Amino acid sequence: MERQTAPGNASGVALDLLELLAAEASPDRMNDLVRHAAADADPATAAELDRARELALHVHSLFARRQQREAELAALIDTARDLTAPHELDTLLKMIVRRTRMLFGVDMSYISFRDRDSGAGYVRTSDGHASALTLGYRVPGDAGLGWESNVGGVPIWSSDYLADDRMRHSPVLDDIVRSEGLRGIIASPLTHGSETFGTLYAADRNVRHFSISDVSLMTSLSDLAAVAIEKARTLEQRGSYLAELGEFRRFGRLHTRLTDLALRGAGLQEVLAAAASALDCALEVRDADQRRIGAAGDPPEVAEEQVRRALGESYRGEQDGPVPVRSAAPDGSAYPELWVIPLTAGDEELAVLLMHARWPLDDAARWKGQLVAQPLAVLLQMQRGEEAIASPFRDELFEDLLATPGRPVEQLAHRAARLGLATPRPMMVLVGRPEGGSLGRAAGWAAAYARRTGGLRSIRDGCVSLLLPLTGQFGDGDDGWCARRVKDEMTGALGHPVTVGASGRITGLGDVRDAHREATRCLDALLALDRAGSAAAAGDLGFLGLLLSDAPDATSFVTATIGPLLEYDRLRLTELTRTLEEYFAAGGSPSVAAEALHVHANTVYRRLERVAEVLGPGWSDPDRALDLQLALRLHRTRRALRSGPEVLAPDDFGPVVRTAAQQPAGEH
Repeated sequence: MERQTAPGNASGVALDLLELLAAEASPDRMNDLVRHAAADADPATAAELDRARELALHVHSLFARRQQREAELAALIDTARDLTAPHELDTLLKMIVRRTRMLFGVDMSYISFRDRDSGAGYVRTSDGHASALTLGYRVPGDAGLGWESNVGGVPIWSSDYLADDRMRHSPVLDDIVRSEGLRGIIASPLTHGSETFGTLYAADRNVRHFSISDVSLMTSLSDLAAVAIEKARTLEQRGSYLAELGEFRRFGRLHTRLTDLALRGAGLQEVLAAAASALDCALEVRDADQRRIGAAGDPPEVAEEQVRRALGESYRGEQDGPVPVRSAAPDGSAYPELWVIPLTAGDEELAVLLMHARWPLDDAARWKGQLVAQPLAVLLQMQRGEEAIASPFRDELFEDLLATPGRPVEQLAHRAARLGLATPRPMMVLVGRPEGGSLGRAAGWAAAYARRTGGLRSIRDGCVSLLLPLTGQFGDGDDGWCARRVKDEMTGALGHPVTVGASGRITGLGDVRDAHREATRCLDALLALDRAGSAAAAGDLGFLGLLLSDAPDATSFVTATIGPLLEYDRLRLTELTRTLEEYFAAGGSPSVAAEALHVHANTVYRRLERVAEVLGPGWSDPDRALDLQLALRLHRTRRALRSGPEVLAPDDFGPVVRTAAQQPAGEH
């Protein structure tokens, strides 16, 4: 029962708003309550009431979005259960398009398959069509949303397709869309391994603005549909062979049982134990870092290098699906044969399954591996459902950290803590540019890698950016080693070279934007040095990174090189920076430097010992000393320019400014 609150009573109205929220009342009732209470209130009280109304409506909106996400996830789980049950291909395709129409509430859904010979597509099944998009209709292979989606490897959508000039149109396809009366359309690729074999469409006869939630749902649905279609194809291809062996029905029941276990929330160990017992083999699941996360049947040890080599063959398309590894186990092992099977969802690597068997490595063994792998992939994908829901928020956080001007660091730190990115702790930013293939696959890999390592990812200017905490696998390596590790893993997953530039280490979220610029400059320097396909950190390049960058940043170079020394002098009122400058000017002679500083030589020796403590013992090595001298020259030049009115000669600026002056206009 709603209480009657006197006009102008702010605290009473706030309590009434809470009661309305608890009762899940409509926003109109909240607006009416505040409007009535503010009728005779003074301006200050009216402002408080309006703020309380805004907060209540915001909380109401959050509840509504959460309920919508829960409903979508429940519907997706029901769809996954239906799709993973054994079906004939035609029955399965009809189920997919019908489910798509229901989930999105649209007028029409259809699936096109790609003709490998011509590259064009053809409509395989549709639901809700009026006349034009009938079975077998040829879809142009070089235009339309489907083509855009397949090229990018990600969902593409348009709120009003015929009026949208952002994409390539085809007169034939436009005529079909017009005759069907379609306007809002979204298309998502159907991918198995590295091959995109078709496209799933959802279309409405009204203008439809697809939300981020719609795109995420379409991605998950197309991934599930692709797995189910491939399973149905496999069943059809192997059906006659397995029928002759008398095993088809038994394996079909096993597949259904394993899938049902996965969908009912069984753990990885339970599913593995059931599969190993039924197939009389040993099974092991490893994550992308080759750590065992589940095993059954006492599997023997297998070298990490053998697994990585087999995965590389699968990702490069040298082997389709499970890859046999002969002589993987020592002589006399109970399981002499081994299959390495990637567990994937679309282009995203989830884990790897090792299947140790007594039976020979033939087509029947390959089918058994796929039979076990599919329910495991479904299980791993479902376990990561909440992470997938949180992924857009993680991407938004990274974008906000990189934005200029940025939001308050305190607000971003609070969001980072809710997403499990605790600070302060060492972090670094890496920027990778794929040197071939689609950016969509690189984006999928980066999303999975960021979740696995507890970091963040962003896609900008054709490059993948990662913000990674330096713990676990990165805890003991230096900056260059971390960059090379990410490059190797990304190259192995994508099957083509990747160039990676990394920043130095940071500890605060406020430094992320500068670290991203530093990593980008490092990447630019590698490309300028014709080192595409390699990896390095900013510290590996020194002043070369400053010289070769498309946008030289002297401030960051000075801070990274002599920043600790400048800070030491500022806090303790010492002259270590000046002493080091005079030491280099004296050709490395402490006694000559002492004369210039008007101090005893012993004082110079003591100051140089303190410099070693601040900058590290290798400060006098030739390469490091060159960077230090350049940073000191830049610092002195900047200080002189700020102090004015001193006039500087060209030689006072040093080699960086002279080099920049030789560049054409616009390249500084």
